[in-house]
Amino acid sequence: MQKIKIYVMLHLMLMIYSMGGICSKKASGYPFFSAGFCICYAGVILVLLFYAVGWQQVIRHLPLTAAFANKAVTILWGIVWGACFFKEPVTAGKAAGAVLVMAGILLYAGAGKGE
Repeated sequence: MQKIKIYVMLHLMLMIYSMGGICSKKASGYPFFSAGFCICYAGVILVLLFYAVGWQQVIRHLPLTAAFANKAVTILWGIVWGACFFKEPVTAGKAAGAVLVMAGILLYAGAGKGE
């Protein structure tokens, strides 16, 4: 049960980490060093700060290889955020890529189970 809690925490951290992409993409719509640009980049820095602290807590309880393998899930969040915030279409190619990423994570997660 404890391991499940750690993986849930990891995936929440990765979801938050992926939100930095929202802030940086929003910043690109503002003139360089304008108030909107600076606010959006402050958001990026805050997201990265929160993520860095959370990441350190997670890797205390998980092998680093497992944590990094799960980091690929941010690709899925990027697709979700693109569709939600920027009205980007979810194409068949993006969906297929997301399925491949998830399959790779699941394959890695189950690799040591048979031993």
